[in-house]
This record gives sequence, structure tokens and C-alpha cells, in this order.
Amino acid sequence: MAAAVAAKQVPLTFEAVTEVPLRKPHTPRCHDIPTNINYYKDPGDGSLPMPIVIADNTVKNERPHTPQQVVIHDVTGEKEKYSLDSHGFQFLRHESKIKYLHEFQDEDTVKAEYYSESIQLLKDVTGAARIFIFDHKTRCGPSNWHKLGKGNRSSRGPLLRAHVDQSYDGAELVLRRWFPDEADELVKRRYQIINIWRPIRPVAKDPLCVADATSIPDSDLVAASIVYPRDRDETWTIKPRATHRWYFKYAQQPDEVLLIKCFDSDETVPARRAPHSAFEDSEQKDRESRESIEARALVFYD
Repeated sequence: MAAAVAAKQVPLTFEAVTEVPLRKPHTPRCHDIPTNINYYKDPGDGSLPMPIVIADNTVKNERPHTPQQVVIHDVTGEKEKYSLDSHGFQFLRHESKIKYLHEFQDEDTVKAEYYSESIQLLKDVTGAARIFIFDHKTRCGPSNWHKLGKGNRSSRGPLLRAHVDQSYDGAELVLRRWFPDEADELVKRRYQIINIWRPIRPVAKDPLCVADATSIPDSDLVAASIVYPRDRDETWTIKPRATHRWYFKYAQQPDEVLLIKCFDSDETVPARRAPHSAFEDSEQKDRESRESIEARALVFYD
């Protein structure tokens, strides 16, 4: 008879599993800033705004303004939401070969090196057929530079007033000034004026903010002149409205370029022009003056 074999049961044991919480993706902290934007103080009598007069290296700007409380929203972590055609501005990563203030203050260096890399940047972003940079301004002076009197243009600093560099008519003035022989044909196709705004060192004092173009109706734009000894420009100054939406990049770095659309001849796009202004951050008002450069470009399409 076969011997019976008893099966020995071994109790099952389970190792405790320690749950490791999923690490949440890092979301950069946004620094929205309550401050004032200086708007045009419209006298309400239908009169034109007082012109800005530029002569003898001196800017005279006595146009009345009215400060309005706003909140400037930080785009940190969501820069990709904003584009030239949807909002009138766009933030990009782009490193310049030029690094220092003294280089940006050298006209020959800027025109020979910075212009060419800025033209390539705009071509890559817009797909435009032709780009011509017609002006640039380097800013490193104090925010009260307008009040410094004769020769204040040499101490150019931030402009703490809401504006657009060209009105619709002012954009055509620029086009005809630089391309008098081609202008009649060029105005038949789409063209734009776009500013390339770059910090020269990280921004603390007097950052630049830009408005969502779709939050500012044409009825809030007032054509205003800049008068030179033998010429004139026409810009937009801006009347206040509580529904305007303003944006900036906190601690904007030299490789964080801001493109600002000042004009677009295409009337079908949502954003044809983007008002902009420097503003005061009360936590940074005792820091050194801001250093920045803006290049202004005519952008042509086939």
C-alpha cells in the first residue's frame, strides 16, 4: 500500500508596498503686479493731443496724462498662449551675439550685427518675404528723462505712458519715407511694423508691459503727432478703459525677446496693433535703471 504523503501548507505572505506620490510638474510662480498705467487725459473738447516736439537732441513731451490702477499679468509659464496675430505680441527665446550695453550703444555694431540677426529672427517667426529695420533705440537712462531738459534724448529711459509707435496713417508715413519709389505698390500687399524689444540685462526696475490688442477697441486710440524740424510722425495715444488687459514677463532676461506688433495692414486679423508702456513695480523702484534695446522693422509679404 502506498504511503500517504501529507502536503504541508505554507502560509502566503505579502510585502507592504509603499506608495510614492507622483511628483507634480513644477509650475513657475507668476508675479502679477498691481500698478498704474499712464493714459492720455482727453480734455473732451475734440482738440488734438499736444504734439511731442523733438529738436536739438531734446524731447519735449508735455502731453497731459492720467494714471489708472491696473493689474499687469505675468506670462511666466504660459508665454506660448500669446502670438502676434492673436494678441499683438509674442515672447521668444533668442540669444544675441551682442551682450553688453557699450556694444548696443555703438551704432556701427548694432547696424552691422544686431540688425542682421534680428531680420533673420523675424523671417523665421513671420515667414515674411522682406524685412527692413529702419530704426533702433537703446535705453539706459532714468524714468524721469523727459524732465531733464535740453539734451535729454542722450539720457533716454523708459516711457511710462501707454502708446503705439505708429497710428494707421503713421505706418504709411514710415513706409513712404523709406521706400518712396516703391510705396504705391507695397501698400497693395500686406505689410506690418514690428518692434523687437530685448533687455540688455535682466529687468527689475520699470519693466515693459504690452496690452492684449483685442481688449483695446479703436475708439480708445487717439492719433497724436511727433514733430521734428523737417518731418513728423503719427502715433496712437490711449484713452483709459477698465477692460484693457496688460501683460509682462517677470524678471525678463536678455534671451527673452518680446515682439510687439505696432501695425498690420491686414484688417482681418484679430490683433492689428498692441499698445505698450513701461510701468513702475513698487518693489523694484530703487534698483538700477533698466537697460534695453528696441529695433523697429517694416515687414513685407508677397
